[in-house]
Amino acid sequence: MIIVPEAAIADLVTPEDAFAAVEAVFAAMSRDEARNFPVVREALPGPEEALYGFKGGVDVVGGALGLKAGGYWPHNLERRDLINHQSTVFLFDPETGKPTAMVGGNLLTALRTAAASAVSIAHLARKDAKVLGMIGAGHQSVFQMRAAVKQRAFEKVVGWNYHPDMLSRLADCAAELGLPFEEVSLDDLGARADVIISITSSTAPSLMDAHVAPGTHIACMGTDTKGKQEVEAKLLARATVFTDEVAQSISIGEAQHAVGQGLIAEGDVVELGKVINGDHPGRSSDDEITLFDGTGVGLQDLAVASAVVARAKETGAAIKVDF
Repeated sequence: MIIVPEAAIADLVTPEDAFAAVEAVFAAMSRDEARNFPVVREALPGPEEALYGFKGGVDVVGGALGLKAGGYWPHNLERRDLINHQSTVFLFDPETGKPTAMVGGNLLTALRTAAASAVSIAHLARKDAKVLGMIGAGHQSVFQMRAAVKQRAFEKVVGWNYHPDMLSRLADCAAELGLPFEEVSLDDLGARADVIISITSSTAPSLMDAHVAPGTHIACMGTDTKGKQEVEAKLLARATVFTDEVAQSISIGEAQHAVGQGLIAEGDVVELGKVINGDHPGRSSDDEITLFDGTGVGLQDLAVASAVVARAKETGAAIKVDF
């Protein structure tokens, strides 16, 4: 069995690696060559108010079988100087069930989540997109921005956050990327942004239907649990809705609210993998609003972790143990 600790991950995987792995697994899912298992997510008792769960799956062609165990501890940063999201990926031999690897999952989760929105931008955003809108300024937001700017020739970043004092994180990241940054209202963000990434843990919508201009591509990346919501349900009724996995989108993703209110049906939600495979045209006009409901599937974690393990073996960074 191979162990790749969290501290080694940054030297073993790039955002480009994560993009390629996530794009490939979305395509495999739509070809019925890879399958996610039902998500298990539970609130832990006690004062930490933590959410803990498992996401897993099997990729027949890619040879991946496993799960990611972890969750969200909302007080980690303030109490322990640890990031709030904590996770570990476990891989198994699909032929025998023997464990093959244990991989630090914190940076992997950030990279694969950013890769998913980047894949959606690559396949769905207008080619002439110039302004990137960011809703949310938490730990994940900078990964999202760095991945997004590789997909279009953005000239500016505009941002909004529930806590404005945190927007310096977005401003610093934009400066690092050589882009001007401006703090704006949600009305202004929706009117000016050609691509909007929402990455919050909100349980009430911030981006409303009236905010969003025709032709916008929106990547909703924060809703992965029943009750969470980042955008008004009416917006999904106006948009063409894409997702990583339909079953998760309508049950724990952003589409749970629009479906629950009868504004859209399950059949209105399209797997992004169908666009990647050429089975769906994707964006049909410059005025169409496209929305990607990124719920986060276990196969994303397995795909990126498998790439890390392969690189660790090549470079000698893998720790081998008898198990």
